[in-house]
This record gives sequence, structure tokens and C-alpha cells, in this order.
Amino acid sequence: MNVIFSCGGTAGHINPAIAVANVCKERYPDSRILFIGGIGGMEEKLVPKAGYELKTLPADGASRGKSVKALMHNGKVLLNLVRSVRACKRIIREFQADVVIGTGGYASFPALMAASMMKIPTCVHESNAMPGLTTRLVADRVDKVLVCFPESAKHYRHPEKVEVVGMPVKREFIFTKKEEARKELGLDERPVIVSAYGSLGAQAMNEMTARLFRLEQDAGFPYQHIHAVGTYGWRWIHDYAALHQVDLRNCPAVMAQEYIYNMPTVMAAADIVISRAGSSSCNEIAASGTPCILIPSPNVTDNHQEKNARAMEQKGAAVVVLEAECTEQRLMQEIQGLLSDKQRYTKMSIALQNMVIPDCAERLCDVIQRLALGKK
Repeated sequence: MNVIFSCGGTAGHINPAIAVANVCKERYPDSRILFIGGIGGMEEKLVPKAGYELKTLPADGASRGKSVKALMHNGKVLLNLVRSVRACKRIIREFQADVVIGTGGYASFPALMAASMMKIPTCVHESNAMPGLTTRLVADRVDKVLVCFPESAKHYRHPEKVEVVGMPVKREFIFTKKEEARKELGLDERPVIVSAYGSLGAQAMNEMTARLFRLEQDAGFPYQHIHAVGTYGWRWIHDYAALHQVDLRNCPAVMAQEYIYNMPTVMAAADIVISRAGSSSCNEIAASGTPCILIPSPNVTDNHQEKNARAMEQKGAAVVVLEAECTEQRLMQEIQGLLSDKQRYTKMSIALQNMVIPDCAERLCDVIQRLALGKK
């Protein structure tokens, strides 16, 4: 079985695909797997690190503006899209793909479009309750639309194509033990806080987190704090923290990293996770059962992150703080409140675990196998 995964842009699109690829490879050791992604995206780091081959194509997103500059940009995007579809046809033909699956990002579109034009079985996985742009564009052409939530079917013109599978996460998020994770990371008995605001990072949130480090320092470092800065902030975060008298390079209680590659281990070791509310992040947190503080990004289409966060909040599975209301003092207060209320903390952990479909990756693998055999 030859399977192509197409994804890109952020870890939230890439890691679910890797999780499914791992199950496919385990279940069918002779299968061949190829990833198609965008040039310059996180996939260039994550996919090879996971042990899979990656082909990259231009993957610039369209502008929603109406200026001359925006129109010129969109003309370039359209030209690159035509070229990318043509390139994907060549890749699919040479790889002799049996199935092509897209898990999100602009890079998914040309591969799914090319495969559907070539009559190769296709499916798209939509991680949010509301379909994103790529999913809306290909939903009528693909053979299967895979979603996380039963209520999502109403958003598609062909609900008979829709199948509820949940959100795939690496098994390590579910099964890694806290004691083993802490030992592996060399952590002591103090509570562990993990914070991350996306693979690319967010300047305002990184600045606020650096000021939070100062509060933790003033309190005598009651917590150990692991923070993923992201690609854009890594160059300046040490200097910014220094302005607030925190020496990140010589501060064992604060571990700032550009990107956390071993997130299942880090999340298992954590007592609290502070995160954006993308679907992938929410599901990884739920799988680990780690109580969380969610700060939805205000800069996403249809405000889908706040909708994800509020859904978890209603189940008692998260604390939600809007970015406009988020200060280092507020975060410190929320951290202390969670850690000091053991009953609330335990209920939140249970609520998180009850949200998980633990065999999601296996369900996606089942769909891939059926499509490869010509069964929809």
C-alpha cells in the first residue's frame, strides 16, 4: 500500500498525519509512505525527524485584501497553485499512490486536487468543527471527509461522505507515565508548567511569558517552567527576558526552547499546560489528561480557537483566558488556583480524558485501507 500524506504550515496539521503514518507503518510494514508539504514550513523539520520522506512545493496562502499588492500576490499564488497541481500529478504517478490524504494547510490542496483529477482515492481530515478553507474547496471532490465531531456533518453538502473519527494523536500522549517522563527530563519534585503558543510562536504571548518568568523568579521559582518560544521569537527571547532581569541561559528552573520535539514526554511530565486552542493542541492535552489554561488565538478564521476552548471549558476540561485579558499576573493567579484546588484539578483531568477517542489514528488507518481496496 502506497500512501501520500499532504499537510503543512503548522504542527497542528503535521503531527496528526505523522501519528496516522506511524500506525499505517506498524500495521502494514511493507507499505510506502510519502509526505507532500510546503517549502519553508514546519514540515521540513518534523517529517524527516519522524523518519519519512518529504517532497515540498510552494505553498503561499491567498491574501484577503483588495489592494493592488494583494491582487498581485494572489496572481502569484494562483500561478504557483497550477504548477503545484501539475507537480503533484507527477509525484503521485511516480510514487504509484494508492491513497492521498490531506490533514490541512495550503499544501494539502494541490495534492488532493491532483489525486482527485487522476481518480486516485482521496480523503481529507478536518480537525475543527467548522471546515477550513482547504476542506471547503475539496470536500465535493474527495471520497471521504473525516471529522472530529458528529455535529460537523451538517456543514457539508454530501453528509454521506462524512465519517467521525476524532483527532489523531501520537500514542505516547496517552500512555507516557508522569514519573518516567520527569525522570527522563531530569526534573525535581516541584510542579511543572509547560507553555507553548504554536510552532511559529506569538510575540505578545512570548513577551508576556517572559514577564511571567520574572514573577516566578520573585516567588523563588516554585515551579519548573518549560516554554516553547517558536521560530520567530527564538532570536530575541533571551534579550527580552534579560530586560526583566531573568537570565534564561543560566536559569535551571526555566527551560526555553525553540520547539518542543518530545511533547508527549514533556506534557506527561507537566502539571499544567498553557496553550493556544487549536484542535490538535486541545486533543493532545486531552489525551495526556493534563489540566490546562487555554488562550485562544484571536487571529484565526471564524474564531474557531475560542469555540474549541469554550467547548472544553463547558465540560470542565479547561480554564479559558482571552488574549486581551491575559497578563502575567492573571496567569500566575490561574496557575496557583489550579494547583491549590486538588478536587478541581482532578475533575479537570478526568474531564479531559473523557473527551478522547483513543483509537482515532487506527480509525483513519482503517479508512485508508478501505480506500486503497476501492471500498468507500
